[in-house]
Amino acid sequence: MSESELDALVLKHLLQYGNSVGSQTAANLCLPRLFVNDSLERLRDELLVVIKNTAGVGDFLYQLSDAGFARARQHAQRSKYVGAAPVPLMAYQMAIKHQSIQDASLSLGQLAAAFSDLKLQPKILSRLAQAINDGRGLFLFGNPGNGKTTIAERICDAFGEYLWIPKMICVGGDLIRLFDPSCHELVDMSNFSTEKYDRRWVLIRRPTVVVGGELTLAQLDTSYNPATGISEAPVQLKANGGALVIDDFGRQRVSSTDILNRLIVPLEKQLDYLNLATGRQIQVPFDMLFLLSTNLEPRELVDEAFLRRIPYKIEVDDPTDEEFRELFANLAEQSGFECTTEAIDYLISKHYQHANRPLRFCQPRDLLRQIRNYCAVHELPLDITNECIDVAVENYFAAI
Repeated sequence: MSESELDALVLKHLLQYGNSVGSQTAANLCLPRLFVNDSLERLRDELLVVIKNTAGVGDFLYQLSDAGFARARQHAQRSKYVGAAPVPLMAYQMAIKHQSIQDASLSLGQLAAAFSDLKLQPKILSRLAQAINDGRGLFLFGNPGNGKTTIAERICDAFGEYLWIPKMICVGGDLIRLFDPSCHELVDMSNFSTEKYDRRWVLIRRPTVVVGGELTLAQLDTSYNPATGISEAPVQLKANGGALVIDDFGRQRVSSTDILNRLIVPLEKQLDYLNLATGRQIQVPFDMLFLLSTNLEPRELVDEAFLRRIPYKIEVDDPTDEEFRELFANLAEQSGFECTTEAIDYLISKHYQHANRPLRFCQPRDLLRQIRNYCAVHELPLDITNECIDVAVENYFAAI
């Protein structure tokens, strides 16, 4: 940070908190105390800050002077942000380069371990591992209910790695909030409280950012809040170093063509360009696994030029009869049910084969939940009877 940017942040901190001890100001701004003390001394020389009292050895209680109050108000009119000092964009770019997911390899064994509780065919696991190690993008398509979203969300977890990101990025005087608790999982740093590191940065698990039918083009660019003077990072910037999943692709409020036209250059160049409220355009990394999950055929959604940029298209098939039986039996056992082969035979024969109903991977879990609720309401033991199955199917499906 420049001295002027730091001084402005210190003044706004005193404006917001009133009187503040130097050490507490440094802690709130996530900066070394030496830097904050130097700033406070500069502000004292300009008669913007005065010492009100001592606060222990080598520390003081500071407050704004009348001139300092007026200056702080001027800075707050531009941006009300007070918190962890922002990190320059260039530092963030270098950090993502050094932590690039392109350099993170993943073996088939690691991926199989991450999906150990899911019944994925070896062919699909192999293709997923290839796509992940390629590090660009993949299409997951197939019928609904076969776990495409679950697969997409779990892929990044298979790396088992962490990522350093700044809480806030600055570009000149523009601020971009990057850290988002809704999609960034903090790593517990209590065991490293004595370690020396830049507190403006946080350690997170490699993120998996999932957007669905609510996605709009506006979410792919910074959103400026005039009340605070801060821009919120778009979803792809929050996903850097991890994975960006567009779920239910083709069912957004904007056309799939518009979304892909916006992302086609970043996918090709691994760089993105964002527009800020001040009119400045910035270049940021586009370093992530890009996953599209859809129930539709990829060729119905995108043209050949875009399909070429998504090198892997993986179809998640329906379960076989054997896979469905095994999954149902395993989930029933895990849930404490008494389940017999005859009960599963009855379910498949009457409600699938006779009804010409396709098998889906999600159905054993959902039907068992229906059966559990039925047993609980009627105070019955957790036995999977024909009657329980009939009720569950009638509740779950639109028609028997």
